[in-house]
Amino acid sequence: MQPPSDDAAAGLTLPPVRAVPVGRPFHWLRLGWRDFTRAFGPSVFHGLVVALGGLAIIGTSLYFWYLLPGAVSGFLLVGPILATGLYELSRRLELGERPTLADVFAAWRRGTRPLVFLGLALAIAGTLWVLVSVVLIALFVKAPITGMESFLRYVVVSEGSNLFPVWMAFGGLGAAVVFACTVVSAPLLLDRDVDLLSAVATSVRAVAESPHAMALWSILIVIATALAMATFMVGFVVVVPVIGHATWHAYREVIDARALPPRT
Repeated sequence: MQPPSDDAAAGLTLPPVRAVPVGRPFHWLRLGWRDFTRAFGPSVFHGLVVALGGLAIIGTSLYFWYLLPGAVSGFLLVGPILATGLYELSRRLELGERPTLADVFAAWRRGTRPLVFLGLALAIAGTLWVLVSVVLIALFVKAPITGMESFLRYVVVSEGSNLFPVWMAFGGLGAAVVFACTVVSAPLLLDRDVDLLSAVATSVRAVAESPHAMALWSILIVIATALAMATFMVGFVVVVPVIGHATWHAYREVIDARALPPRT
């Protein structure tokens, strides 16, 4: 295994990246479920927070229908940072410990600065996506959106326009970029003393090294998220912890960060 390489021009410290087989995400999910059952209380707490946040967004959007697509998508964009505590739970389980909520809060203190910057970047991305969604609706929908029926009719079904395909195309492109930048950057930032740009660059390299496995991983996340939303957000109580724990194991398998100093 080669030591981390320093890109002098970019000033980045990039650890080695491993390629993984296409079916490996299913193994990550199995490990995620195992960690979920072993740290049940703190894990469910994370899922409850996300479920309540999703319900709050839906409730707010009942009065502002034009914000709903962007608000939900933006909420999902900040998922990697919301799962930070889950990465810490899995990290401590890996060490043979019995983690608690106190360990979750300690993890936030340990990695505050880079994680806050990552969260800020994701929040900005989510905000921009809300604005893009509002602009698209304003450009494509000429009829007033006054309730659920008109929202489904003119936005989702896109009666009289091509809004939904255009919105999905923009959303898919943005989601792909965010996924590549964050798939392992958050757990790397939590685990090792590395700067934000290096973590993001390493995450992009991990996707490039195993494109098929990472594509499958993104599809599984989308399916799990859709199922959770179909249960009026209740499914997030389980989906968020399992995906969060699984992401930690994905990071541990695809990134060799042993040569980097641990974050203290």
